[in-house]
Amino acid sequence: MFSYVCILQSKKDGSTYTGSTTDLKRRIKEHNDAKVKSTRSKHPWKLVYYEAYLLEDSARKREKSIKTHGNIKRQLFDRIFKNLSL
Repeated sequence: MFSYVCILQSKKDGSTYTGSTTDLKRRIKEHNDAKVKSTRSKHPWKLVYYEAYLLEDSARKREKSIKTHGNIKRQLFDRIFKNLSL
């Protein structure tokens, strides 16, 4: 079973959410059904990026590095949103 790091973008205001999960489809549905308190006010969401990992711990570490290291987040977001605008 894989674990995932995902980046969602709000269709409402363009803001982003970074998280990790073992069930990507279920988690996106939870966000879009307003079942996640922290993202409820900004739904609906679209998946703009994900990475798959064999170990849940690896996905959690990657999620944390994206959230806490500005340079990693900036480079990743530059790559994601540059490709989305093509």
